[in-house]
Amino acid sequence: MNMRILAINPGSSSTKLAVYEGETPLFEESIEHNGSAVSYSTDPEGALAFRMQHILSSLAAHSVTLDSLDAVIGRGGMLHPIPGGVYTVNERMLADLQSSKYGDHASNMGAMLANIIGNMQQIPAFIADSVVTDELSDLARLSGHPEISRASVFHALNQKAKARRFCFDRGLKYDEINLIIAHIGGGATIGAHEKGRVIDVNDGLGGEGPYSAQRCGGLPTSSALRLMEREQLSATALLRKLNTKGGLIGYLGTDDGKEVSRRAQNGDERARYIFEGMAYQVSKEIGAYAAVLKGDVQAIILTGGFARDKMFTDWIAERTKFIAEIVVMPGEDEQQALCAAALRVLAGEEQPLVYV
Repeated sequence: MNMRILAINPGSSSTKLAVYEGETPLFEESIEHNGSAVSYSTDPEGALAFRMQHILSSLAAHSVTLDSLDAVIGRGGMLHPIPGGVYTVNERMLADLQSSKYGDHASNMGAMLANIIGNMQQIPAFIADSVVTDELSDLARLSGHPEISRASVFHALNQKAKARRFCFDRGLKYDEINLIIAHIGGGATIGAHEKGRVIDVNDGLGGEGPYSAQRCGGLPTSSALRLMEREQLSATALLRKLNTKGGLIGYLGTDDGKEVSRRAQNGDERARYIFEGMAYQVSKEIGAYAAVLKGDVQAIILTGGFARDKMFTDWIAERTKFIAEIVVMPGEDEQQALCAAALRVLAGEEQPLVYV
């Protein structure tokens, strides 16, 4: 199908765009705002107008007219937990995002911007595989304390896209096999995909799993509380510290994986130690999800930015290849994944879901 689809992925300091015609990219672009982005929480109308101006300018620069679009899809924001899939943007979704009921993040504007363009052109507006995609099994929700339930917050869009791509390439069906997918980037999430559903995954934002470029991952509870007390931090300040000043940047002063790898290969023993430690923790998490899937695993897929580093992926493979085949699929390809999701709906391969 030669349907033309616009994907919008707003981040705190950038807006990523792509237009695909069928499966062919017409263009992909990341517009860096360099501190000039308007915050939705402080100026909703201004923030949307700011992003729209950049979107329209980018489309014009690439000779793509709004009336040539068949659908628009935005990055899913902070909604209440929902199963994975493609959702039509509706009033209930917009109300939850506009009020930041479930969290304040720039990605909340993805559905809002898609809705504006959809209404302008009378074309469908969607989101797909939001970060709050929740398909956890009942057992996976248990945390160990009755007042705390484990949450599903992960790189759903990329994990699901890589799973579908792997299955397409191998002539397999996603809903008939089991996979373990490790997304390793600024944060790291590892998911147990059982016949098309992510039945268990670490909450990389909430403090579970391996440390990563910026995040601490799982920590001993008592040590974290003593740190909070010692530095007289509020809960919010502690979370910010753990999620932005941990991992590689905490140990080595940089979250640049290429720089850490270069140091490690040039004889910096501490850089190698910390970098291998991150691979070690990812491997442990993969092993845990192999147990969740009772050893029935078709493949282990390594993705995200760090999957580009062969030394890093080799460390993981050494410890986990006994479980299943290791498949390296670097990067995120979020814009491609969004456009592919909208195309599946337009082609009638998938029914859009309703957010309620």
